[in-house]
Amino acid sequence: MNKNTPLKAVIYCRVSSAKQVTEGHGLDSQETRCHEYAKHKNYQVVRVFHEEGITGKLLDRPQIQEMLAFLKQHKRHEQHIVIIDDISRLARDIETHIKLRASIQDARGKLESPSIEFGEDSDSRLVEHLLASVAAHQREKNTEQVKNRMRARMLNGYWVFFYPVGYQYVEQEGHGKILARDEPLASIVTEALEGYASGRFETQGEVKRFLEFHEAFPKASNGEVRYQQVNNVLTNVLYAGYIDYPKWDIHLHPGKHEPLISFETYQAIQQRLNGQSKAPARKDIHEDFPLRGFVTCGCCGSPMTSGWSTGRNRKYPYYLCAKKGCGEYGKSIKKEIMEKEFEALLQELRPTPELFYMAIEMFKELWSHRQQGAREESLIMQSELRRIGKKVDQFLDRVVEADTPMLIETYENKIRELQAQKVEMSEKVRNCGRPLQSFDDSFRTAFDFLGNPHKLWSSDRLEDKRAVIRLAFEAKLPYDRNEGFRTAQTALPFRLLEDMKGGQYELVEGAGFEPAYVETGRFTICCL
Repeated sequence: MNKNTPLKAVIYCRVSSAKQVTEGHGLDSQETRCHEYAKHKNYQVVRVFHEEGITGKLLDRPQIQEMLAFLKQHKRHEQHIVIIDDISRLARDIETHIKLRASIQDARGKLESPSIEFGEDSDSRLVEHLLASVAAHQREKNTEQVKNRMRARMLNGYWVFFYPVGYQYVEQEGHGKILARDEPLASIVTEALEGYASGRFETQGEVKRFLEFHEAFPKASNGEVRYQQVNNVLTNVLYAGYIDYPKWDIHLHPGKHEPLISFETYQAIQQRLNGQSKAPARKDIHEDFPLRGFVTCGCCGSPMTSGWSTGRNRKYPYYLCAKKGCGEYGKSIKKEIMEKEFEALLQELRPTPELFYMAIEMFKELWSHRQQGAREESLIMQSELRRIGKKVDQFLDRVVEADTPMLIETYENKIRELQAQKVEMSEKVRNCGRPLQSFDDSFRTAFDFLGNPHKLWSSDRLEDKRAVIRLAFEAKLPYDRNEGFRTAQTALPFRLLEDMKGGQYELVEGAGFEPAYVETGRFTICCL
């Protein structure tokens, strides 16, 4: 090779985050400095390798591997200089540094930098390894500092990781970045959570279909919401206004963000998930047959199925009994006939205006009476709250005295369970005696439903139609192809109205101030 021919060189640049680019410590600044060094040394730069968003601890990096492959491809013909801006750009781990250094040397590359002189003697090696150790220490220290700052911010009530669906980060004076409602997703998530807690959605499959119905909710490439997404929504305590991150020893810490549901609702969801799991909802319950699964054969009592039969010119929808051995087996009933008779059944549930307004006045009186007794109940719950607090302190003392890991884990689990009870009780104390809404706001849509259940049945949404059936009837509806629907077992509110019509009624207070609710998403039925 001619002495005047410049040596060939490659440049390797690396940043571990996009932030380094915006702050001026990015790939461009590294490359510029390496080009200046090459010009000063009279090297000809033939390739530049950029590595972005990868930590220096890793050995297997795409651009590093491509650079080594390039060096090996040309090592028979000529040596290449490998220029790095700083020793920390090659690696931030002493073991990784040594392995990369050996790989570059095996590929007939020579490592150089404007920041350090790499030599092969023992003193140069010592300095090199010391600097590599310092780079590793800086990486570990940075990781610790970032973790400590993030943990401290979480203890201050701020979520620091990626926001869950229904929230977004906004800049707020005095808070910095804080979770805030992201509409319409926030309302969609709230309806899904409250619907599952109340039983409006019996399974995660029904929650899945509800979320898929809303175009705004994020979906997979095939247009579906994965069951893992559903589970993530149902189990995320952030929606209840609390931060829980056991990895950093943070348990049910109050957040500064606005909750989408109450903690009591969150607890109800977890209880259903852990203790009342059900099989996924069937995929064949289609909008075309809203009564499927709710109507039974009047002959054998088996649930009726449904389908389409192909005629000469078009298809015909029908319901039928699929129980072999039943006298009605395979005999179809036209969809329009059964559903028309069901609508007539709903119309029969509609009370007279006089009876309806009398019921409203009675509920108002009971509502007022409950508010007056709320103070006494609040004192009882405060006493229970203090009792739970004492139990937590007792178990904390036991943890300190315990000397076996299994016993410590048992006590810690019990403490977390009691803390959850404490949070739920605190929420009840705050809300006791303070209705979240007025009587009219709380019960307006509920009485709208009781006054005319057929109105919601007219909705185009399958979930609304199925909500009508669940709210209006306590059991499945037996149907005879000759007689139609047999005597239906109506839900408590409608039985109460029927008793009032006959002059037999009595309103009895239940336990506690808060009435029991049945959520439907668009309205709330109160069962006092």
